[in-house]
Amino acid sequence: MGALVVAGLASGTAFADGEAQSDRLWIQAPYEQAVTVAPDGGTAPYRSLALGLYHDNDNFTVTDGRLTVDASGLAGVAEVSWPDTCTPNDAGTVAVCDTGDVPTRYSAQVELKVRAAAGAAVGARGAIEYSAEATGGPDGKLVAPQGFAETFVTVGSGPDLGISAPQDVTGVAPGTTLTMPFSVTNTGNETAHGFRVRLWATYGLDIVTRYPQCTYTGPDDADNEYPSMTYVTCSFDTDVAPGATVELPEPLRLAVTGHALYERFDYEVQPGGDATDLDSSNNGGAWRIDADNTADFAVHGTEVSGAAGDTVTAAFRFTNRGPAWVGNVSSGEPAALLDFYLPEGTTATSVPDTCHSAWGSGDDQAAGHYVCTLPVSAKPDLKVSFPFQLRIDRVVPDATGRVAARPSYGTSFIFDPNPKNNSAKVVVNPSA
Repeated sequence: MGALVVAGLASGTAFADGEAQSDRLWIQAPYEQAVTVAPDGGTAPYRSLALGLYHDNDNFTVTDGRLTVDASGLAGVAEVSWPDTCTPNDAGTVAVCDTGDVPTRYSAQVELKVRAAAGAAVGARGAIEYSAEATGGPDGKLVAPQGFAETFVTVGSGPDLGISAPQDVTGVAPGTTLTMPFSVTNTGNETAHGFRVRLWATYGLDIVTRYPQCTYTGPDDADNEYPSMTYVTCSFDTDVAPGATVELPEPLRLAVTGHALYERFDYEVQPGGDATDLDSSNNGGAWRIDADNTADFAVHGTEVSGAAGDTVTAAFRFTNRGPAWVGNVSSGEPAALLDFYLPEGTTATSVPDTCHSAWGSGDDQAAGHYVCTLPVSAKPDLKVSFPFQLRIDRVVPDATGRVAARPSYGTSFIFDPNPKNNSAKVVVNPSA
């Protein structure tokens, strides 16, 4: 389930006012690509190889992407068919491909066709190397890091199961039931004798369809190793011959619950028995489902009193008033961070385990500043208290500290309908 932790839900980079901005160009290419061995006296089928460029900073417009593909390392192993957007050299081994405008989130812009060379044996291996540049960025030109991306192409034999990816959906009303197209296709050269399926549904999704061939583990089950998710394992005995496509016994339906917000449904298929899939890159994926919903994050302050030299407990609280949960299952970032600026005249002598001292460039270095983290997910009705032990070094009437919630990136929660309650006061020795 590695797909759940490799990418965030948002793109772009946040910068403070006046801060010098940077940008970088990146090449997206699979590290491994398998091709099926050519049959005796025949020709191997082509397989797709998707490539693309992306850059980091959406404050810049980046255009005229040019991806250079060097396939000379495939000699005797595989051959490439170039699309119209690529201009190969006379030898047909190196091509410059036009990718057009460069986005900040990867999408396939170039699709090569690759197949095993005639006479290449199972296990033969070669490499494709890449370089790229584009117009834009802070200096007017971006160049991808040299040697950042390459693809190793291996000749193999076996079943190759894949699932077609559904289109992501947004603005889905809570209470809606969605049907996911789920068909398994074998593009390998050997039959898969049965297949195994694994599914993961985030907390805002319910899996409505129940198959007798599957085992279901709910998000609140003690033995679930994936918190806030429903985990499903299945084993089907249907054979999938080369070139064949099979369906599940009945349509796979998902309910978008009343606490749904940013959801994803991950899926994976593998051949049954001891067979190894020829190319694992197309064995699964993630379906993103964004619900039309809100989550009201709120911060609650406190008031305490004491004399000079006393140590008092000042506990502010965070709550999610819902109705939606918030879970950063893709990025693994906390659902929220809380900035706490100590009241004047106090020193923190003990802080919660989830808080640490921190200063920003605009902070008063004489004042205490702490950052507290929430878990990756915040379910509806979540309540978290942050008890600080504060020593009153000197009595300042109405000494007021501030605590404010913010996302890990950016400045506000776009799903929150009431941002006014995202901050609160911590007052020491309030006036009567």
